[in-house]
Amino acid sequence: MKALFISFEGLEGSGKSTQAGLLGSKLKEEGYEIVVTREPGGTRIGEAIRDITHGKENVDLTAVAEAYLMAASRAQHVREIIKPALDAGKIVIADRYIDSSLAYQGYGRQLGEEVIEKLNNLALENLTPNLTFFLDVSVEIGFSRRNHSEKIDRLDLQQKDFYDRVYRGYKKLADKYKTRFITIDSNKSIKEDAREIWQEVRKSLAK
Repeated sequence: MKALFISFEGLEGSGKSTQAGLLGSKLKEEGYEIVVTREPGGTRIGEAIRDITHGKENVDLTAVAEAYLMAASRAQHVREIIKPALDAGKIVIADRYIDSSLAYQGYGRQLGEEVIEKLNNLALENLTPNLTFFLDVSVEIGFSRRNHSEKIDRLDLQQKDFYDRVYRGYKKLADKYKTRFITIDSNKSIKEDAREIWQEVRKSLAK
């Protein structure tokens, strides 16, 4: 079995969690050993951190504290879930990874990409995804989709200008890391996007 590390990135409402789940199901059908996980979260400690970063009552959480918490969750995630799975030859599908911190804290919170990279150096253990799918959807459409969801968390309460910065950050990252970033037009149907994602994953598996 070929180990492969795949991450899904995008704004709230982009459909990344849906596509991560669909890809996981498809790979299972094809007989691959997979691990589907998420950030922040994935581990007991990571989920406890998620309760803090996403809890609506924590509106006073500062940008710097948020960045450190995301890195802490990632450190646990890499050590406990991602690295062992890849070492065992499995395919790891992560709903968010380092690029989320670069986009949300680096650009959205305006802490800077370089600051977030340095902060995450220890956490990453040199693990970079082989493929990163960026589900590209406008801030307006993402918001409209989220408004239909009953579950609203702290990040949903941010102002539009925050998400505009996050979106521009993602576009910069996609341009900067062209060898692993694949942009998917999330305005298309779920089936069309899933088909395009599967084609790209098949190419990587065949290498």
